[in-house]
Amino acid sequence: MFSKLSILTTSVLITLAAASPWTTTISSVPPPTSDQCCSSVESSKTSAASAVLALLGIDLNGLDVPVGLSCSPITVIGNNCGGTQVTCDAPAAEWNNLIAINCIPITL
Repeated sequence: MFSKLSILTTSVLITLAAASPWTTTISSVPPPTSDQCCSSVESSKTSAASAVLALLGIDLNGLDVPVGLSCSPITVIGNNCGGTQVTCDAPAAEWNNLIAINCIPITL
């Protein structure tokens, strides 16, 4: 009886650990997938990025994340962006093209 209870408890704990959000690793975070044309890309710690983040109610306090400012989607590569072409996490509609987060340069 004791061994069956031990096996059951161990199985439940392993299942809970596997489902826990704390087990997510950096390697399991999906890469950014939204091509954007931004007027500039800055660290989330700069005053300009911090001001826009605060305006939108986004808290990245203590993180150093590349943030694109004044971004619009790129629908065709080479569409005369005039700014910085980056791939970012898809910006939320309520951000009104003010900001995109986790931006990396597009290399052609």
